[in-house]
Amino acid sequence: MAWNEPGDKKNDPWAGGRDQGPPDLDEVIRRIKQRFGGIFGGSGTPRGAGTGGSLPGFFIVIVAIVAWLAYDMIYIVEPADRGVVLRFGKFVSTLEPGPNWAFPRPIDTVMKVNIDEVRNVEVGYRSLGRGTSDQKVRQESLMLTRDENIVDVKFAVQYKVLEARDYLFNVKDPDATLQQATESAVREIVGKSNMDFVLTEGRSDIANRARSLIQEILDRYKTGLSVIQVTMQDAQPPDEVQDAFFDAIKAREDEQRVINEAEAYSNDVLPRARGAAARLMEEANGYKAEVVARSQGEASRFLALLTEYEKAPVVTRERLYIESMESVLSNTSKVMVDVKSGNNLLYLPLDRLISRDGSSAKAPEPTQQEAADAAAADKLKEEQRQRADSRRRESR
Repeated sequence: MAWNEPGDKKNDPWAGGRDQGPPDLDEVIRRIKQRFGGIFGGSGTPRGAGTGGSLPGFFIVIVAIVAWLAYDMIYIVEPADRGVVLRFGKFVSTLEPGPNWAFPRPIDTVMKVNIDEVRNVEVGYRSLGRGTSDQKVRQESLMLTRDENIVDVKFAVQYKVLEARDYLFNVKDPDATLQQATESAVREIVGKSNMDFVLTEGRSDIANRARSLIQEILDRYKTGLSVIQVTMQDAQPPDEVQDAFFDAIKAREDEQRVINEAEAYSNDVLPRARGAAARLMEEANGYKAEVVARSQGEASRFLALLTEYEKAPVVTRERLYIESMESVLSNTSKVMVDVKSGNNLLYLPLDRLISRDGSSAKAPEPTQQEAADAAAADKLKEEQRQRADSRRRESR
């Protein structure tokens, strides 16, 4: 039998040994007041009529209000945050990191902004996480260059909040404003550059110029944002013309390679040719100086001999003869002995008679040059004898 079936009042857990009836609301409130009064020092029993019986409840309300005010007026601002205080919706001040206080709500409202967080905005693509390729946004990435070519560029911008008040109130959506400013700045810079410059060596320059222009736009709008870095993630021609573009790049690289090889060959040949020309010029100048100096010396020597010859002709001729003989005979190893009583000359080939180790050796047959030298020496000796005879006759 169920507990609430009629006929058996003992099965009703709410009966309590008396008749079933609705609970008395006043009795419930009285019991709650007694319990709370006992907790806060009351006697737990109702006192007489009057105001004295409501003191414990009033004390509870006061304590609750004070606790709520203490909780709602004290704010702990983290080191990375700034607290913006609004009083009835109007900006009042900015709270620095640490414990701060403000009037409770709804008088003051504190909005916290993280100014140390490095945020990121992507233009031309959207990152989908690790292990997946980025999603292209063609309406942002396709841009027109100055030479009327289309390029597909992707940019990433890192930024932070510089001023919390401006970030919250000057612009409706600062992050979207930054993305639009980035796209506008990049389109302006790419539109003033050629396609080759954008795709090759101009990436860092375009990124730096874009950072300056984006920051200028943000400062003009007073967004309270500061751009940290702008990076060009990729720059490619559109997919439809990539093959033709790669062929053009390869041809341009081949052209540059041939130019570099020609310049290397030129740099190798020209210095050597210049060096050879300089060497020939120096040798010619040296030979010229040598010939001029020798000629001047010979002329000076001749003039000096002429002066001496005019003073003493006989002695000078004899001296010249002796010097000439010394000059001629000093370069030969042959000795000719004149016999005073006869007209024959004795020829002594000393270089054939004495070997290098000091021992005697058999002299080989004289060569044609040696025979010619011997004949010239005989003729010279004969002429000298005739001159000596003529001088003796003149002296007599």
